[in-house]
Amino acid sequence: MKKLVLASKSPRRKALMALMRWPFEIFTTDADESFDPSLAPGEVVGFLSRKKSEAVVAAYPGETHERITIGADTIVVIDGEILNKPASHSEAAAMLTKLQGRTHEVYTGFTLIDGLKSLSDAEVTRVTFARMSESEIDDYIRIAQPFDKAGGYGIQDDFGACFIPKIDGCYYNVVGLPLSKLYHALRTFSES
Repeated sequence: MKKLVLASKSPRRKALMALMRWPFEIFTTDADESFDPSLAPGEVVGFLSRKKSEAVVAAYPGETHERITIGADTIVVIDGEILNKPASHSEAAAMLTKLQGRTHEVYTGFTLIDGLKSLSDAEVTRVTFARMSESEIDDYIRIAQPFDKAGGYGIQDDFGACFIPKIDGCYYNVVGLPLSKLYHALRTFSES
């Protein structure tokens, strides 16, 4: 396997990558995360993950064909609206209020680039959120500080986990990487 470079600042993605037991490095840049709003959710995460991978490939020193760069992006979608990372307590509260008592989709896309070729893929998981009182929402935001999480929540958060009675699909996708799909893609990609 070539050297793996994760193009992400996310501590959750770092922890998930470690589960695969392949050595990897982290190298990040500030990629532009704007996108065409007419894109479908799966296209959005594919587009953004590619931008992140390409930004690191362009900035990382050394030969690009000697490593596989992995970029990823996660979004939460409800009623066709993309919920990104909340910028404030009130924005996080509005997102959690919108999600409660309903089922939404979490999309994570990843892009692998080795200088010679690239591969992008995405996964979607349906997540059902329980109802939360205003005080539970405020407590969750105060405790979890979910300002770096799409949709304003983390399924892996201690208190947040209490409000997710059901998921349909990959749990790790909701955390930030569709681990099984990524593992098998990396194996195939590195052998081709």
